[in-house]
Amino acid sequence: VQLQASGGGLVEAGGSLRLSCAASGRTASSNAMGWFRQAPGKEREFVTAIGWSGTKLYADSVKGRFTISSDNAKNTVYLQMNSLKPEDTAVYYCAAGAWARWDPGQYDFWGQGTQVTVSS
Repeated sequence: VQLQASGGGLVEAGGSLRLSCAASGRTASSNAMGWFRQAPGKEREFVTAIGWSGTKLYADSVKGRFTISSDNAKNTVYLQMNSLKPEDTAVYYCAAGAWARWDPGQYDFWGQGTQVTVSS
């Protein structure tokens, strides 16, 4: 499975961005997609995930601001980020696995990451 993340950029605090993650290859075994982020000097942290049944998980820090969705026909997952804060600045990675989980170790495939920078 290959994952291609896109949509990052520079935005002012309070603004919005939408990230996309397109999956290709043998996607049949990857029933869940997740987004993680990593800021400089920090560990990679869970942001959100969506399972095959539509189950969605969100980190507390993004609840009410970020929304994950999927277009199965396009094998693409989206992350709509609203009300962005400077602390959301990080490289955002999409990942694919069998189940929607908080633990990055549960994901088998990773995209290359896309930078999101929120200015104050």
